Amino acid sequence: MSFRGWKPEALDFFEGLEADNSKPYWLAHKDTYEREVKAPMEALLAELAPEYGEYRLFRPYRDVRFSRDKSPYRTNIAATIGHGYVHLSADGLRAGAGMYHLAPDQLERYRLAVDKDASGGELRNIVDLLRGSGVEVYGSDALKLAPKGYAKDHPRVELLRYRGIVAMRAWPVEAWLGTSKAKQRVADLLRETSPLVGWLERHVGESTLPVDERGRR
Repeated sequence: MSFRGWKPEALDFFEGLEADNSKPYWLAHKDTYEREVKAPMEALLAELAPEYGEYRLFRPYRDVRFSRDKSPYRTNIAATIGHGYVHLSADGLRAGAGMYHLAPDQLERYRLAVDKDASGGELRNIVDLLRGSGVEVYGSDALKLAPKGYAKDHPRVELLRYRGIVAMRAWPVEAWLGTSKAKQRVADLLRETSPLVGWLERHVGESTLPVDERGRR
């Protein structure tokens, strides 16, 4: 199956799920989800994978064990592809790239690189260019103040406060979403954010900590 966009039925499915997030609704409309939502997403990812890397589709089921919201199903479909991210909901399409959660060893390398004038200045320029083109760039779980050991008036204190960094663009529902042009939007965004991804690969890299230690920051 080649990617040809998402039909209105995909958005209708999510609108219905937002109104009735229940197992009876899910079971009654599961065929629609598989055919109109999941299959196009898998086709999109398969076509992007040769250039952007392996992908992982998120499960449609929410982990409600520690949440007050016990709604069992996600009201979107999302996936990672390389360091990129793709997300479809009733509100439209989102795509982005970066590292949302930095493990402690990654965070240490990130801050050291931001602190240095050469690598930190490079990241500052990348962020400014992305924002200037309309891409949203933000830090996940940002500190209110500079991290310990760094001056509060550091020239790149905003970036130092981040504990992850992501560049994202969102598109509302429009006619092109139901065509192959949706793939071009995602691909353009992934290419546009490639300088950020490249910077993170060079200066941060993957965590070498055991999995159970990566959440401690």
